[in-house]
Amino acid sequence: MKLLVVTQYFHPETFIINEVVQTLSKKGHEVVVLSGKPNYPEGKVFPGYREWGVLRETFADKVTVFRVPIWPRKNGSASNLTLNYLSFVLSGLYFGPWLLFRQRFDHILVYAPSPPTQAIPAILIKWLKRTPLTMWVQDLWPESLKDTGFVHNPFLLSAVGVLMRVLYSQCSLLLVPSHAFNQPISAYTDPKKLAYLPNPYDRKAHSPLSSLPPVLLSALEGAFTVVFAGNVGTAQSVETIVGAAQLLLDRPEIRFVVIGSGSRLDWLQQEKSRLQLHNLILPGRFPPNIMPQVFQQATILLATLRGGDAFRHTVPSKIQAYMAAGRPILAAMEGEGARLVNEAGAGLVCPPDDPKALAQLVITLCQQPAKTLDALGYSGRRYFETNFELCSQVDRLVQLLNASHKDTHS
Repeated sequence: MKLLVVTQYFHPETFIINEVVQTLSKKGHEVVVLSGKPNYPEGKVFPGYREWGVLRETFADKVTVFRVPIWPRKNGSASNLTLNYLSFVLSGLYFGPWLLFRQRFDHILVYAPSPPTQAIPAILIKWLKRTPLTMWVQDLWPESLKDTGFVHNPFLLSAVGVLMRVLYSQCSLLLVPSHAFNQPISAYTDPKKLAYLPNPYDRKAHSPLSSLPPVLLSALEGAFTVVFAGNVGTAQSVETIVGAAQLLLDRPEIRFVVIGSGSRLDWLQQEKSRLQLHNLILPGRFPPNIMPQVFQQATILLATLRGGDAFRHTVPSKIQAYMAAGRPILAAMEGEGARLVNEAGAGLVCPPDDPKALAQLVITLCQQPAKTLDALGYSGRRYFETNFELCSQVDRLVQLLNASHKDTHS
């Protein structure tokens, strides 16, 4: 199969689509990627890239990657995010057909975390190439816009709903990472288009270092460590972590370690200083290849998500990575993510946006013997191997794309 992947985010940004593309290539498929200049999550274009101009590069030896100009996210304000989203759409529409001139594809796959508007250039290419189009939906619009507070205007939310109807209508197949996505997406499209494909994780892709950086070693040693890793943004309800850390200041054996960066990191650093949270460690962002070792050295792994309709249907991708590490999970969320942790027997769950409930669960786990914590981690790893292993899910993706291709041309 020759596959075009359209995604605003790609290596060196850390998204699962990187491993999916690499695995597809290893399995003998020819993959071409159309993406933007990497700038997520810190908001600055990565070293070695510049905002303007197009670029052709090679990923994983065989994958051709075309990059179009983009307005970086900068501080993550509404205006900068809007310009970031629009710039990829406009650049993709203008440069995409030219960069892909004379190339033919068996299928187009849009990997669509926010914003789903990145499907717009793919739709134009679909019509020019007469190629089936599939979207791998990662976020629910307009629900997530409302629940994060990014958009309040009912008219604008309604307009986004109309946009989603148009985007989904152009797809022959919609892949959803959670069964809970079916109901809200079905409000905008034919439910027969939907197929379940969870976000996989490649436990074997990362080669842990022989030793971690000193700042991480000092953060992880000598305490009961509650480790959060990933994007530090609005959706992650970092206020809940701050509240729980404040409630547990009198428990010196407990330490919260928040690894990552994002739009709320500055606020988090300010609150740490203002409240004198000596039990909250913010070591920064680190390469993904060392994260499996970090997870394995954590006492428990923390996943937080805001409450709201959109987030009830969401499974943060860190859940799969946490399960693969074989450590207990503490999930401060509701809906599908909480259900998954409970079903796997991988840890404990509390309501979202509730620092007191989170602090109480941390104390509960802190009081458990090591063998109990190890048993929770083992259950999570076993569930991961059955449900989220990368190679098997990539095979499933290929099957779904082939079936859709046949249906489209029958």
